[in-house]
Amino acid sequence: MKICGWGVQWLLAAWLWVCLTGTAGAEVWLQVDTRAQTLKVLAGDQVMESFDRVALGVAGAGQKLRRGDDKTPLGSFRVGWFNSHSRFGLFIGLDYPNRDYAEAALADGRIDSRTHDRILAALDAGHRPPQDTPLGGQIGIHGLGAGNPDVHALFNWTNGCVALTDAEMQRLKKWVEPGTRVEIH
Repeated sequence: MKICGWGVQWLLAAWLWVCLTGTAGAEVWLQVDTRAQTLKVLAGDQVMESFDRVALGVAGAGQKLRRGDDKTPLGSFRVGWFNSHSRFGLFIGLDYPNRDYAEAALADGRIDSRTHDRILAALDAGHRPPQDTPLGGQIGIHGLGAGNPDVHALFNWTNGCVALTDAEMQRLKKWVEPGTRVEIH
């Protein structure tokens, strides 16, 4: 049986990379540090790629309380969907509102039990949570699209998302798939 030379070289290079980096089987996940305004791709605890200037919501990061508060929500999320035709170029949607946000909102009366149940039912079924609740929606990681790169470099300008340049989004997308964990702190 003849094996293509490039195939063997590629397999050897991949095997060597896994051996040297110690990342075989490690979960690939994203870490957004809202104070440093960075996004890192990690495999286990090893940084695979880093993006040094992300833009956040106009109101900064914190506990997102309601639709329109322009806050980037803190917490643990999962990638739920991709939209390559958004006005911001590539949009990587997160499962916001997640279980923690739904529980907190029910407890303090920002949503009713029906809305809470809708959110949990969608999450439990592996679906995108409802995006039309008082908690807001359409939270994700996206590019600039037709946005101004100068504004991106200087200001937090989103309505609650994490933004990178379009070129950075192209680099990021190779690491991300539905279900990828995203920690925003």
